[in-house]
Amino acid sequence: MTHLHSKRLSRPGHGKVVAAVIGLAAALSLGAAGEAMAAPAQAPASAPVDRWSDRAHGFASLAGGTTGGAGGKVVTVTDQASLAKYAAAEEPYVIRVSGSIAVEPFGSEIVVASNKTVIGVGDTGEIVHGELHLNPGTHNVIIRNLTIRDSAVEGNWDCKDTDFDGIQMDTAHHVWVDHNRFSNICDGQLDVRKDSEYVTVSYNRFENNNKTFGLGWTNEVKTQITIDHNLFAHTKQRNPSVDNAAYAHLYNNHLTAQVDPGDPVWTYGNWSRGRTKMVIENSYYRDVQHPYQADATAELVERGSILRNTTGRHDEWGAAFDPRDFYDYRLDPAAAVPALVKRFSGPQKRIGDSVTLHVPADYPTVQAAVDAVPDGNTVPVTIAVAPGTYRAKVLIPATKPNIVLRGTGQDRSDTVIVYDTPAEYGGSTGSATVRIAANDVTARNLTFSNDFDEAAVELKGEQALAMKTTGDRIVFEDTAFLGNQDTLMTDSPKLTTVSRVYIRDSYIEGDVDFIYGRATTVIERSVIRALSRGSATNNGYITAASTWKENPYGFLITRSRILSDAPAGSFHLGRPWHPGGEPDAIAQVLIRDTKLPAAIKATPWTDMSGFSWRDARFTEYGNYGPGAAVTADRPQLGDAEAPSYTVARYLNGSDGWAPYDRH
Repeated sequence: MTHLHSKRLSRPGHGKVVAAVIGLAAALSLGAAGEAMAAPAQAPASAPVDRWSDRAHGFASLAGGTTGGAGGKVVTVTDQASLAKYAAAEEPYVIRVSGSIAVEPFGSEIVVASNKTVIGVGDTGEIVHGELHLNPGTHNVIIRNLTIRDSAVEGNWDCKDTDFDGIQMDTAHHVWVDHNRFSNICDGQLDVRKDSEYVTVSYNRFENNNKTFGLGWTNEVKTQITIDHNLFAHTKQRNPSVDNAAYAHLYNNHLTAQVDPGDPVWTYGNWSRGRTKMVIENSYYRDVQHPYQADATAELVERGSILRNTTGRHDEWGAAFDPRDFYDYRLDPAAAVPALVKRFSGPQKRIGDSVTLHVPADYPTVQAAVDAVPDGNTVPVTIAVAPGTYRAKVLIPATKPNIVLRGTGQDRSDTVIVYDTPAEYGGSTGSATVRIAANDVTARNLTFSNDFDEAAVELKGEQALAMKTTGDRIVFEDTAFLGNQDTLMTDSPKLTTVSRVYIRDSYIEGDVDFIYGRATTVIERSVIRALSRGSATNNGYITAASTWKENPYGFLITRSRILSDAPAGSFHLGRPWHPGGEPDAIAQVLIRDTKLPAAIKATPWTDMSGFSWRDARFTEYGNYGPGAAVTADRPQLGDAEAPSYTVARYLNGSDGWAPYDRH
């Protein structure tokens, strides 16, 4: 195995730490009156904790890290057979547990093989009277957001004659157990056994149990484990018991309300046993007997914890180790721990409502991540794309709805998906760098580009799409669309099908018909740049709508800015597109409350392919800037009509879809 990596960070002064504790305690309406408190622990100079991160921290993040099923397919299971099948498979999987799965026979094991993520959907995924079991050699496993409960046999509190654990691992490595709830398990709720290494246990709720959480059962001293932000309530022993671990780092845990505190020996909190080196920081103990204790052969360092109504052993001896020699972390003030753990521990809807696939860390391409999303997906899957330029085409097919495509850079220009196919090589659809055929897709903080150079090659067709959509309920936020002719096509599967697209806080550029199609499309708070083609009289057309005649809502450009470096009076606002001469495609375009440049023609609407612009539904309302005017050739929406042509009216539809800001 790879050795632990080492790094040391500087720490701020004692005064700043005390101020931070007081400030956060006040913010959470917490106090320390009447409580015993050890000397405050030093806080690191590190970024705020992301309590929702899908990336392991602590010891599980070292020596290659713990990524679970990343890189594999995402599947959703609702029954024991499917869970057992995917959990034991050789391939990596992200396994989403939907609803409650009762394991039969009672107390049976579900074997979890290497390279798996098992995660509850929403906050209701459950394993009932069954165990998730990691055999020797199993590695790279994430178990998150589940309730694991009720394998205790009525009247058999000690469970010496059974071994029904919640999660058990033997000689495993790189395991992250996070945001789960364990309750009423016959033996150990969580057993980390026999030299398991690189384990992190975080934000779990351990409740209603006798033998709660144990580590060891070995004469070796190998285990490295981080245990943080967990709740131990109505439990008796092993909270945890740590036997012969090389390094056990416990911080920001909350122990309270023990079962059977009258037992003088076997009711206790944290126990450093054998030759364990344990560090406890900024935890909160309330109504706990023997809150922390250590064998004479073990070492235990405690700092910064709050003790309230505690009795029995409070052992501290030896130097143990410095966790910052291995990884960075941020301590929450001990006074804030009860409120933080109450709020954030256990299954969380926010975690279970979405799965995140990382490109290129886990999937080499955006398309590979899209392909991992299950057909018929019902819960959002986020594809997080790291900064970089990805020269490839991407298709989100109609079978894969509920995808969020998100760039992770500071700016949308940091993450670019680009290709250079013109329409002559595959038609306008085939030229699109990205195609979204699925419903309920959102893209954020990205740039989509088709960088085909229309001036460099003589072709019959110069269309080159950066983006084409045909799905319904598509959202683009803080995105850029770069191209020349036909940059952005928002369409629908057929003329009489209405699809809706909402574009906000974005940038679109092009020259000829560069915003076109038949989808109901709202562009709000965005910048549209009309590029000059070098003509003094006609540099292009911003829109080319082909709205179905029965659809009152085509394109709405509102509260935006149109920019252009083209000569004055050389750009059209749009023209009516009748694909294939379709007479029922009657363009509807409204540009309102938008700044227009001098490049806009005095007569900004024009005919197309023999169809008159006057037969289309072209209007303006409340525009301003050097290119704005009210003339006979510029139809205006009346004040009485304006309330019927808003963002809400365009997008709500029969399902009340409202992706826009309501205020």
